[in-house]
Amino acid sequence: EEDPGAVTREPPQPLEASADGEEGCSPHLQALPGIPLSRARGQARHSQPRAMMKTLSSGNCALSVPAKNSYRMVVLGASRVGKSSIVSRFLNGRFEDQYTPTIEDFHRKVYNIRGDMYQLDILDTSGNHPFPAMRRLSILTGDVFILVFSLDNRESFDEVKRLQKQILEVKSCLKNKTKEAAELPMVICGNKNDHGELCRQVPTTEAELLVSGDGNCAYFEVSAKKNTNVDEMFYVLFSMAKLPHEMSPALHRKISVQ
Repeated sequence: EEDPGAVTREPPQPLEASADGEEGCSPHLQALPGIPLSRARGQARHSQPRAMMKTLSSGNCALSVPAKNSYRMVVLGASRVGKSSIVSRFLNGRFEDQYTPTIEDFHRKVYNIRGDMYQLDILDTSGNHPFPAMRRLSILTGDVFILVFSLDNRESFDEVKRLQKQILEVKSCLKNKTKEAAELPMVICGNKNDHGELCRQVPTTEAELLVSGDGNCAYFEVSAKKNTNVDEMFYVLFSMAKLPHEMSPALHRKISVQ
């Protein structure tokens, strides 16, 4: 028989489950001027179906990382240019031959570097961009960017040019509101250089024009399949972003704690 004087308590809410069924942490979003954090989280949940979320975490949400040591890398580009393959090369050194369309994949790595905790979030975006508001939110929350096109696909290069312009415009508006520094580390990545010159539709000299005169923007031609220049690209990007060298491709898997 129930005690009328007893206090009813709500049962604790379970942690959200990641795609592999393990308990995981929600993607990290920082509040931005004009964008309430609750709204940003709501939009992120709306556009990132749980079935498509990939989190490389151990499920430990107790790890505390200072905001100044948290970084978000955003990977953008048209469909089928190899964005996910480049991310996979960085995270685990592997290449997947089978193509799976990406809705929006989120990866989180946490590192213990000389006693300090660092966090790197990687947002692997969809090439179809069905939600323009979510693309803008991805740009707003990004700290470093990789814009990927396929050297054998002219249209994908034109998409990168549009993306670069959009990023510069969005970040410029944010800078005017917050008085932040203008530094914006970015890599333009021409993937699939293993396909040969006969398949090439974008000359190297033309692609290099996108980064000329900008010390925070670099151009690389890579092959995610052959693992050509991928590590070098991340080294340069992290150097421009002033990230610890321990987070570079050759070292980061050794010091990752999540």
